[in-house]
Amino acid sequence: MEAKDIHQLLVNRFHDRIKDFQENTFPNAVVVDGSSIVEVCGFLKNEPGMEFTSLISISGVDLKEQSKLMVAYHLGSMQHKHKIVLKVETDRNNPHVPTIEMLWRGANWYEREAYDLYGIIFDGNSDLRRILLPDDWEGYPMRKDYVYPKRYHTWNV
Repeated sequence: MEAKDIHQLLVNRFHDRIKDFQENTFPNAVVVDGSSIVEVCGFLKNEPGMEFTSLISISGVDLKEQSKLMVAYHLGSMQHKHKIVLKVETDRNNPHVPTIEMLWRGANWYEREAYDLYGIIFDGNSDLRRILLPDDWEGYPMRKDYVYPKRYHTWNV
């Protein structure tokens, strides 16, 4: 199934909670209202004909110019050989997105990484703490306005 067909199926099912379809990306992306990401992901995972049983990755993106952060979910169906990207935008100053950990256990690690590097808070994540940086690291180094510290404790950075 092509991404545009999946997008149309999602529009028919979720109406205005599907915000946009981006054909200029590879794979094509569907922009979803953040409050609906769990329901949309659950549908794509469990609906006969969809079976997106593989969560390939979750990535954070800093949209500083729009004062937003974005989460991109890369999903794949091994059974049907189709892929799709779902995107959710959240406020850069108060970045909250519901966890999808209950659908794919591996989401826990990807969400922790996005939290660690971008400061995106995944509401309901069972273990949302830093995964790459020390617990006492200040700030989120993948944000475009992040200023790297010159020192961390007694070490030069």
